[in-house]
Amino acid sequence: MDKGNLGSFGPVSRLTLGGGGLGQLWGQTDRPECIATLRAAVDAGIDLIDLAYRYGGGEAEEVFGAAFEGLVPDNVRVTSKCLLGNTPRDEIEDRLQQSIHDSLARLRVERLDLFFLHSNVAPDGHPMQQHTDAGARMTAQSDFVATVRPCFERFVADGLIGAWGLTGIGHPDAIIDLLGDDPKPAVVQCIANAMDSPGALKFYDEPARPREVIATAQANGVGVMGIRAVQAGALTDAIDRELPADHGEVRDFNKAGTYRTLASELGMTAATLGHRYTLSMAGVDTVVLGVKNRQELAECVAAEAAGPLPTEIIARVDGCFSFD
Repeated sequence: MDKGNLGSFGPVSRLTLGGGGLGQLWGQTDRPECIATLRAAVDAGIDLIDLAYRYGGGEAEEVFGAAFEGLVPDNVRVTSKCLLGNTPRDEIEDRLQQSIHDSLARLRVERLDLFFLHSNVAPDGHPMQQHTDAGARMTAQSDFVATVRPCFERFVADGLIGAWGLTGIGHPDAIIDLLGDDPKPAVVQCIANAMDSPGALKFYDEPARPREVIATAQANGVGVMGIRAVQAGALTDAIDRELPADHGEVRDFNKAGTYRTLASELGMTAATLGHRYTLSMAGVDTVVLGVKNRQELAECVAAEAAGPLPTEIIARVDGCFSFD
């Protein structure tokens, strides 16, 4: 499998195995199949595994621990995340440390290679801080700068983590500010799909601007992990889990009829086209997969092996989402 250079984190496989499927968030599967999928991913050349407690209440991390039983292949690196929310500043360091130690126990490893803030970073005073889920999901930018980032830097110095990053689904103004500030994250996870859509992950009214976030990261030497290549199922042939009609992913799926027609015309599944599109995006170093079984994994591995899309096909995909 080809490699991308994930900023200061160094070379990684162009595909990363994400934990959503392993944590059974993306449709029906079971632990034995998830373990087999993880092992198959490593056999296929995937060398970065992106996990978090939120992926099944620790289930994805338990899958990793069960798959390798503490004997992780030398080339494989693993991430985890903490959904900090609006934890009071004087409790932040303890909360982060506990999150790391709990993840290490589930993973059966001694160090995280990469640790992310999983919260939405919100500009101070922004209306998204008043969202009903703000207490659990929003971290103020000033709290990040004053407390979270210094903690991350200490954890790196102490050898508890190898590097730190941001899940870049917060407000783009805040994420762009932090990507240009020092010390910078080693890596940012950014929405990267043909629709430029965060779907149900968007908690603000302004445009998401994911390509501006990616360009800013690239300009500042920050690695980019592209997430939601198929927008949580909206850019596949069918959403394989029950969602309400007004859910962000269902709304996006309903906008993507022309895209699915194009995929069929090109002789691809919609998911294959979506992954090849994101792999072709400038500035995306590795694409995080949300697969839940070996069949879906094999389709993504084949998409990577097929190489970038021709320029004219990219233009046709873009044309599917010109809604002006």
